[in-house]
Amino acid sequence: MGGFRARSESARSGSDRHDSGRSSSGNKQRTGRPRTAPDRSKGYQQRRPEERQMKAKQHGSGDKVRDVVLHVLREVTTEDAYGNLVLPREIKAARLNKRDAAFATELTYGTLRASGLLDAVIAKAAGRPVDKIDSVVLDILRLGAYQILRTRVEDHAAVDTSVKLAKANGAGQASGFVNGVLRTITRSTPKQWMERIAPDDSLASLAVRTAHPEWIAAVFADALEQQEAGLAASELEQALQADDQRPTIHLAARPGQISAEELALVTGGEEGRWSPYAVYLDEGSPGELEPIRDGMASVQDEGSQLIALAMVRAPLERTDRGRWLDLCAGPGGKTAFIASWAVGEEAKVDAVEVAEHRAKLVSSAVRDLPVAVHVGDGRKVAQIAGIDMPTGGFDRVLVDAPCSGLGALRRRPEARWRKDPKDVPPLVALQKELLRSALSVAAEGGVVVYSTCSPHPAETSEVVRAVAAETGATVLDVQEILPELDNVGTGPFVQLWPHRHGTDAMFIAALRPAPEAGAGSGAKA
Repeated sequence: MGGFRARSESARSGSDRHDSGRSSSGNKQRTGRPRTAPDRSKGYQQRRPEERQMKAKQHGSGDKVRDVVLHVLREVTTEDAYGNLVLPREIKAARLNKRDAAFATELTYGTLRASGLLDAVIAKAAGRPVDKIDSVVLDILRLGAYQILRTRVEDHAAVDTSVKLAKANGAGQASGFVNGVLRTITRSTPKQWMERIAPDDSLASLAVRTAHPEWIAAVFADALEQQEAGLAASELEQALQADDQRPTIHLAARPGQISAEELALVTGGEEGRWSPYAVYLDEGSPGELEPIRDGMASVQDEGSQLIALAMVRAPLERTDRGRWLDLCAGPGGKTAFIASWAVGEEAKVDAVEVAEHRAKLVSSAVRDLPVAVHVGDGRKVAQIAGIDMPTGGFDRVLVDAPCSGLGALRRRPEARWRKDPKDVPPLVALQKELLRSALSVAAEGGVVVYSTCSPHPAETSEVVRAVAAETGATVLDVQEILPELDNVGTGPFVQLWPHRHGTDAMFIAALRPAPEAGAGSGAKA
C-alpha cells in the first residue's frame, strides 16, 4: 500500500524529504480526531459561536492542497460532517491533479484519525488544554502537527503553510501562536513526543499511541479475550495498529455476472483471500471501473461479502422455496450480492429498510435483480405495507443489525472520536428486538444470519446467546458454513479482524428458530 511514511529520528534531517511537502511512497499511518460526543437526541453537535461562523471566513492561503484539507477539517468540526464524503467533493471543486488529490487525501484522513494523539502533543507544546484553543487555530495546529510528526513534509513547510492558513482564515492574530507551537513540536523527534504523551505499557498509553479512545481499546481487548482466552495481551496492539491504517479497496464480483478472476484481470487487482468473489485494489477510483459502472461488481469489504455468503450457504432443514428476507437492507450492498445469487436459485428477496432515503439507495443497488424493497420497521415485518408474507415463513433471513460501527473505524477517519460508550445499550436493545423479529418470521427449519460491523461483545455474542436462550433457537456453527476462514476463534461464531483477515472487524452468527417460534406471529399460517 502506497502512502506517506512516519519519520524516524534519522529521517528528520535526511535527504529523502521533499521541499514541496510531498513524500515518496511508503507505509501509510492514518489516524483520527477527538470529538465531544454529539447529542444524538438533538441531531446536531453543540458548537461554539466562532465555529458556526467559520465557513464564511475561509479564504485561499496560496496552497490549494492545504486549503482543501482545512476546509474539510472545518466541515467535520462545525457541521459534524463525514470527511470521506466531503473530501471528494472539495477535491473536485478545487480541480486538484492526481498527485495533489492523493496528498490532500493523506493529510485529511491522517489528521482526522490521529487527532487524539495530535491534541496530546499540541497541549504539551502549547502549555494549555486544547479546549482552551480557538477552534480554527486548533484545526490548523492539528494539520501542521500531523505533517511534522507523521509525514516527511519538511518542518519549515509544515510551519510556514500553517501560519499562512491562520492568516487566510480569520486567525491572523494567532499566527504567532501557531508558529510558536509548531516550532516547539519540531524541536523534538516523534519518538520523544510519544515517550512524553504515552510513557508506559498501560492501556491508556497504548490507546494514545494507536490513536484510539481508551474505551474502544478496552472493547477490543475484551473481544479478543472472549474470542480466545489469552489473546488480548499478545494481539491487542496489532489489532489497534491495523485499525489505524487506511484499508485496501475491496471489490465484490456479483455472483453469476462476473468471476473474481475476470474482475481481477479487468481491473488489474488481485483475487481476494477469503471470499471467492473478492478482488483487492491498492489504489484508484473504483467508481470509474467499467464492471462497477455496469453493475457487474461493487465496492464492498470482503467481510461484508462473507456475511452475505453465510446467508445463502447456510444449510436448511427444509426445502428452500426461494423466499429470502434482508431485514436491515440499507444501503443495499449485501442485498445486491444476495439477490445476484438468488437469480441462479430462482429466489426472491424482500428487502426492508426503515429509512426512506436509505431504501432508495437499496433500490438503486438492486436494479434488474429479483428484489422487492419495502420501507418499514424490521421489528414489525407483518405490518409493513406491501410485503407478501410467505406461508410458513421466510427460508433465509439476514439481520445486518445497526450497531456502534466499532469494527469499521478505518473507513470513517473521524468516527472513533464521535463514538461514546453510552451509545451502545440502546443499540443492544434494538439488536435484540430485530433478532427476535427475524426468528419469528423465519420458517421452521430455516436460518437467520445475524451480523454487525462491531466486535463489541455486548453487540455480538451476548446478543445472540441471550436471544437464543429466550426463544429456544439453535445457534449454528458459522465456521462450518465458511470453512475457507481460519483464525476466527473457537466458535460457533466468526469474528473477523483487520490484523488477521484484512477485513473490517465483522461478526457473523447463524441461528435456527425453535419449531414453535419459526413462522410465528409474524408470518401467515
